[in-house]
Order: sequence, then structure tokens, then C-alpha cells
Amino acid sequence: MLLPSYYEYCCRVKTVAGHEVLERIPELLSSMHAGKPMIITDKGVVAAGLMDIVTGALADKLVIGSIEDDVPPDSDLRVVNELARKYKAKGCDSIIAVGGGSVLDTAKGVNIIVSENADDLMKFTGAGALKRKLKPLVAVPTTAGTGSEVTLVAVIADHEKNRKMLFTSYFLLPDVAVIDSRMTMTLPDFLTAMTAMDALTHAVEAYTCLSKNPVSDACALEAITLISRNVLNVVKNPTDKDGRLALATAATLAGMAFSNSMVAMVHTIGHSVGAVCHVPHGTCMSILLPYGLEYNMHKNGEYTAELLYAVAGEKVFASTPKEQRAAKTVEYIRGMNQALHDATGGRHARCLREIMGRDGKPMVPAGTLETIARVALGDGSIFYNPEDLDFDDMMMVLTAAWEGVKLDQNMIKKG
Repeated sequence: MLLPSYYEYCCRVKTVAGHEVLERIPELLSSMHAGKPMIITDKGVVAAGLMDIVTGALADKLVIGSIEDDVPPDSDLRVVNELARKYKAKGCDSIIAVGGGSVLDTAKGVNIIVSENADDLMKFTGAGALKRKLKPLVAVPTTAGTGSEVTLVAVIADHEKNRKMLFTSYFLLPDVAVIDSRMTMTLPDFLTAMTAMDALTHAVEAYTCLSKNPVSDACALEAITLISRNVLNVVKNPTDKDGRLALATAATLAGMAFSNSMVAMVHTIGHSVGAVCHVPHGTCMSILLPYGLEYNMHKNGEYTAELLYAVAGEKVFASTPKEQRAAKTVEYIRGMNQALHDATGGRHARCLREIMGRDGKPMVPAGTLETIARVALGDGSIFYNPEDLDFDDMMMVLTAAWEGVKLDQNMIKKG
């Protein structure tokens, strides 16, 4: 493999990981001259009893300025503004974010407003708008999927205007990521599967996209190995602390990888399925990952082949002829989805038509595929995909993913 002639890699986040590391937070905040944090979380985290673990770990070691649990499943501009107001009113000096991607994105948005002493988050959209370090932010993820604890991006939804705003800056990186196995122990089996496959997709696309680099590759490979070795066992044995920590560590590594090398068409299409049909992001990723690898195989099959070692192990890699390794990697990922489908009683979907809403109705009707394809053409991640995609290409991939059949290599337009 030829090394790129130029690349950049940056992860300024201190990572503290283990089975009982929440107790380190007061010390970590003190080292940043902070001691009165606002804790931002959501009602699901509270209902799962995770906030009791957090507050118990903090004990009397610091003063909690406020605990706010009104973060919705999809981050909201109004919530960000309201939390920023409360932060100032309570005299807080730092933030502890306890939750999944929406909570972490919300916390990043709040941090922008309170650090800049601003009243309008919109002034800081896009890249390069932030010019200085923000208030101390400690990220405590409660899912092993998004990797938001080590990314420099926040996505905040403005539901009144039906849009999502992107904020990008190295100053948005949390100061500390606290990876504690206790925070994912209560995840149901299907959410464990979905979030793990989300992280796997981050790592696989980071390794195979156009902007890959040697440092992000190293993070991606270790993430893929940890997920492949542990996800099915953790789904079947949810109290496995070591397995939980392995998956959480993998999500963090995958976040480090893709935030430095980007993603590709799986995210291009997955973002659009989520936007049009409101399907959870991890579900989109797990279904679409094999199709992204198949579509790009003629361009980057050598990288997909290299992943077989991490996905399937040394014996399978060694016994598979070199020219068959890329296809074998895809086969193993499909097999992983099938095994997770079986282990979760069918709740882990294998194709788009299997995704059901709470009302028992399909979330992705066949009639929505054309709309999804058109929306996908405007997604920025498309530029990092090894092969070009037009509307017809999108429809080909979406149709196969909806039906749950392999892509016909003879149908792919090879540029």
C-alpha cells in the first residue's frame, strides 16, 4: 500500500477507560480548574438508572450545578439555547455530558454559547467559526456506537425550519472521554447490536474511503477487531463487563478513525434513509455496509480484503485465496448481521423492508426509495466515496438493500 503524500490526524481528547472510572471525573475537572459542572443527559439515561451511578461516583467530591435531562432523541436548537440559559443562571463552570450522540451534540452546542457568551448559536455554524478553547467538557457515552466523545463535529436540529446545522471545529472536541463499562450494561440486545454495527461502519468506511491515512487505519483496524470478536457474545451475555468495555473502546477508536479520514457512501445513503424515513442511524449503517463494500470493490477491493483478518481472524484470512478475501469480508459482515438478527429475535433488521416502526408498519416503504436517492445526492460524504454515484446508482443500491439481495457486479458502472 502506498502511503498518502499528505495527511492530517488530530485527537486531543484524553481518554480514561475501565470498569470504574467515573470516579476520576472530579479529579479530571479539578485539573482544568473546574468544580461546578452542569450534567446534560436525557430521560432514557435517567430511567435506566445510569444517572444514579454517575452521581454516586461523584459523591461529595464536587458541586453539581444542575442536572438537565430534557434532551430529545434528536438534538434541538431550542433545547440548546434553554440549557445555555440555565448554565449561566446556575453559575456552572463546566459540562458533563452523559448519553448518546444527541446528548453529546447538545452539550457541544451549549458549550459554544456559554463559552462565547453568545445568544445566537447560528453565528457559529460551519467550519472555522470558533477561534478559542471552550469550557471544560467531559463526555460519558452510554452507547457504544457514535464515537461523538472524540469527534470535532456537532449536529443541531432546528425543527422549526426543518433543517440540521453542522458545527465543526477542533475546539468542539471534548476535553475528556470517560469510557466506563457500567454505562452500557443496560443497553437492550437490539440496541447493543445496532450501535456496535454503527461503530463497525465508521471504522470500515474510515479504512476504505478516499481520505484514509495510516494513523486512522490503525484505529479502524483495532475497532473492527474488537467489535467482530465481542458483539455477538455481548448481545447474548449482556452482563459481560469485559465485552461491554471492548465495544465501548471500539466505538471510541472508530470515532477517532472516521473523524480524521471521513466516511463514504454507506453514510451518504444512510443519512438520507434516516432523514426521509426517520430510521435510526445505526440500523441504516448495519444494513447498508455490505452494499457499500460491494459497490466500491472494483476500486478499493484490496483494502476490503485486508479487513478480513480483523473481521474473521487469522485462520480464515490465511485459508482464503487473496483474490477472494474482499468478497469473504462482505460475506462475514452479512453473516454478522444474520447472527445478530437471530440473537435479537428478529429485531436487528437485515434489509430495509424489515425495519418496522413502533406501530408495526414498515418504516421504509418501497415508494420512498426514489426520494431517498435524490436526497442522498446532496450529502457531503459522497465526495469521499471511491466510485461516483448518480441517481440510478443510488436506486440500484437502495433496491438491493430493500430486497436484501447482493449487488450484481455486472450492473455497477465502473468509472
